[in-house]
Amino acid sequence: MALNAWYPGPQTGYNEAMTHPLDVLTAGEIEAAVKAVRATGRITDAARFARIRLHEPSKEVLLAFTEGDAVDREVCLTIVPGPAADLIETVVAVPSGEVRSWTEVPGVRPGLLFEEALNAILGLKAHPDYIAALEKRGITDLDLVQIDPWPAGNFGLPLEEGRRISRCISFLRESPTDNGYARPIEGLLAFVDMARGEVLEIVDTGVVPLPPEHARYFPDDVGPLRTDLKPLEISQPEGASFTVEGNLVRWQKWSFRVSMEQHEGLILHTVGYDDGGRVRPILHRASVNEMVVPYGDPGPMHGWKNAFDAGEWGLGRMANSLTLGCDCLGEIHYFDVTFADEHGNPQVLENGICMHEEDYGILWKHVDMWAGTTEVRRSRRLVISSIATAGNYEYGFYWYLYLDGTIQLEVKLTGIVSPMAVAPGEEPEYANVIAPGVAAPHHQHLFNVRLDLDVDGATNSVYEVEAEPVPMGNGNPLGNAFRAKTTLLESEQQAQRVVDPSRSRYWKVVNPTSRNRLGQPVAYKLLPGSTPTLLAHPDSSVGRRATFATRNLWVTPYAPDEQRAAGEYPNQSAGGDGLPRWTAADRPLADTDVVLWYTFGITHFARPEDWPVMPVEYAGFTLAPVGFFDRNPALDLPPSPAHCHSAP
Repeated sequence: MALNAWYPGPQTGYNEAMTHPLDVLTAGEIEAAVKAVRATGRITDAARFARIRLHEPSKEVLLAFTEGDAVDREVCLTIVPGPAADLIETVVAVPSGEVRSWTEVPGVRPGLLFEEALNAILGLKAHPDYIAALEKRGITDLDLVQIDPWPAGNFGLPLEEGRRISRCISFLRESPTDNGYARPIEGLLAFVDMARGEVLEIVDTGVVPLPPEHARYFPDDVGPLRTDLKPLEISQPEGASFTVEGNLVRWQKWSFRVSMEQHEGLILHTVGYDDGGRVRPILHRASVNEMVVPYGDPGPMHGWKNAFDAGEWGLGRMANSLTLGCDCLGEIHYFDVTFADEHGNPQVLENGICMHEEDYGILWKHVDMWAGTTEVRRSRRLVISSIATAGNYEYGFYWYLYLDGTIQLEVKLTGIVSPMAVAPGEEPEYANVIAPGVAAPHHQHLFNVRLDLDVDGATNSVYEVEAEPVPMGNGNPLGNAFRAKTTLLESEQQAQRVVDPSRSRYWKVVNPTSRNRLGQPVAYKLLPGSTPTLLAHPDSSVGRRATFATRNLWVTPYAPDEQRAAGEYPNQSAGGDGLPRWTAADRPLADTDVVLWYTFGITHFARPEDWPVMPVEYAGFTLAPVGFFDRNPALDLPPSPAHCHSAP
């Protein structure tokens, strides 16, 4: 009963009016929490709210929950009390308004606040040294200057101490709707105290000619459009196969809850699969908790760039409102998302999450030439997606659930590269020229996903599996033999691993207390793609701050306060927090509640085809059952249409 309350399946009733511990925050709950905090008198009107989120209940609370139980709801608020590098973390019960904890956290910074980013832009445009640097380049219309505040990183500079700062780079637009990235104002960099709107330093490394071409990509700007692309319609005349009750989704034999959080963006909770009337837990919680974009140009204009788009900006805060027929196609269900702005006011992001079904080719097929029979079943997947715009880049996050028990995350990278201007004829060593006078520095996009797996329960162990060739000899006279080498990852230090495509390496999460009909322990495997690790030196600034990206896999025992691979506050951090700090204890991992932290992504050497807007590039991974089921769980799919079936 308890497991089915956590992972509700078709056999479990659901009252839409009830409150579940994992229901998304409502506007009323946000207002009640903010009101309670202000009523303490411990903050002023100058305080800002960097993050307001559901204080998720423990696994024990969720396991004990049954329909109709009273639910204790809590809201976690991260408060910026003033312009210094200090924060307040507080937990408030709602709707009662009881303040249950209040912690002052000195020496850390939240992600960049939008209001402060605007202050930085306004302060810079009013500064005489900045205006003079623009005039030196022949730029006099400040209204056409686009300023992008970037996270500043941490390089031990005196101006970083005790301040919340950004580094600002600039671009010139021909008109307000122009693509500003076409004309980088190279050689001009500014340090700004964002909290105070104070310009700290203007760096001018010299004038570089502005690129000569525009890079507009609107229909009227790209020449004649194709006229031979016929309409493609997706129709489900009987409607979609899923049901939605609040944030609870049921589709085929899957059940899960979906939410969105300001930093992590899209989150899946309590993913389970109905197997013969029993809902079996697989994944307690999954989210992209951090990502880093380190740049490989060592020069003063670009060498400091290493944006943590989750921890320094927020994938949820930058999420798009999605549009039918554009971002999502088919029979769509949208989820609106309620966030709080920096003043603590609830704001609704309409259509923040999109969900629909997709045909995905064949799932299984066999033609029996002896019997003259053919059986084929088509694959279908449920797509849960969101898209975030991080300045110049777009990131689409797509979770796929398949009919055979497979789970996949695919990240789609598009948008506009962050360019540099180069002199005519220049061929930079650490960037590729992609248009006349425009080059794109080499960079990486590295995502870390936190996978709190509970494979048939919380008692799990993690094994590394790889192909091992057998030496030629008496036992292998033809030299063709290879076997699966399986290694138990017993502790956190041993479990820091990298991919090895040459050996088909993957990692398997096993429940030794649950067996299939063959007597084998049930398992799910994490199947990586070919993916890089951080190329920056471990002792570099970004190497210290993004240590998580130096390995593809980390494994930790479950701890509710360990949520972010680079620590809770990566903005201007010196590094060392998060995974490197936690795993230094080298805690044991066998037969416990484990969390997998998987880093994946791409190394981007830009090409002319990536300009002015980059076609989607893909990255991701797959979670697939290994002995979790007794046989192919999709044998019961009906043939469709009838002529795909010719059994006697």
